[in-house]
Amino acid sequence: MRDAWELASFIVTALGLPFAILFFAWEQRKERDNEDEEAYQLLSNAYNDFLKVVLAHPDLHLRTNEPLANPTLEQRERMLVIFDMLMSLFERAYLVAYKPGMSETEARRWNSWDDYMREWCRREDFRTALPLLLRGEDPEFQSYLRRIADEERSTSIQFS
Repeated sequence: MRDAWELASFIVTALGLPFAILFFAWEQRKERDNEDEEAYQLLSNAYNDFLKVVLAHPDLHLRTNEPLANPTLEQRERMLVIFDMLMSLFERAYLVAYKPGMSETEARRWNSWDDYMREWCRREDFRTALPLLLRGEDPEFQSYLRRIADEERSTSIQFS
C-alpha cells in the first residue's frame, strides 16, 4: 500500500507540477495581455478626448491638411497649446505601446498611433512647431517623431 502511495505521489508530482507551472505561466500571459489591452484602450480614449478639444476649436482648421492662413496671435497660442497636448499624448503612447520586436497584436495597436503621428506630421504648422514641442520629451521619442516628420515632409513634397 505504501508503494502505491509513493507511486501516486510521484505521478502527481511528475505530472501535476509541470502542468501547474504551465497553467500559471498561461494565466500570467493572459493577465499581461489584458493589461496591455487596457492601456491601449485608455490611450485610445485619451485620443478621442483630444479630438473633442480639436472639434471645440473649428476656427483653427486642425482637421484639414492646410494650415490656417494668417492666424491671429490668440489662434496661434491656442493651436500651440493643442499641439502640446497632442505631443504629450503621442509621447505617452510611444512610451507605453512602442517597442522593437513587437508581436502581431502589439504592432497592430502601435500602427494606429504611427498613423496618427504621420497624419499630424503632414501638417506644415505642426512640423514647424516640432522643435518647440519636442523640448524635454524622451530622446528616443524625439528621434522617432523627427524621422516620421521628415518622411512625411518628403512625401508631401513628392505629391505637390
